[in-house]
Amino acid sequence: MNSQTTPELIAVPEVHTAAQDAYTGIDFISTGDQYLTFYLGRELYGVDILNVTEIRGWDAPTRIPNAAGYMKGVVNIRGLVIPIIDLRILFGVGEPTYNATTVVVVLAIHTAQIDRTMGFVVDAVSDVLDVDAAKIKPGIHLTGTVSKSYIRGCVNSENETITLLELSQIIQLDRSG
Repeated sequence: MNSQTTPELIAVPEVHTAAQDAYTGIDFISTGDQYLTFYLGRELYGVDILNVTEIRGWDAPTRIPNAAGYMKGVVNIRGLVIPIIDLRILFGVGEPTYNATTVVVVLAIHTAQIDRTMGFVVDAVSDVLDVDAAKIKPGIHLTGTVSKSYIRGCVNSENETITLLELSQIIQLDRSG
């Protein structure tokens, strides 16, 4: 006679957490890449959202002697010292002012050649935009102070044209500056 008995299965009630409630109603479906958009003057720019590590309010960084004009200094973020670049100065987009909407977008780039974190001063963050890669118009012939190597392309959204930045090029600024 077998003394072992089959264990009784116990039904485990479904646990519903508050975190699950927080995600209800948020559309996580994306048909393409997502870009964080921000203003420099009246112009709208975008960076790949996967590179954004945080958005910080403006706080004057520690100045670096003999740094390029666009290099505002460095900040210590949780033990990591990162350079702060003012994109408005780098791109020649008007006279920079620092007010309540001025923020620093902290970006991290990790490639086979580059592993770097930098902060970029912008006038204001706008939105997160889904962009179908097929709708990005590369090879735009630009004149002005923005190097073509910094631009991935442009995309139209409603009534605005958004310039998408090529972070792998911009992130190398502190090598040459």
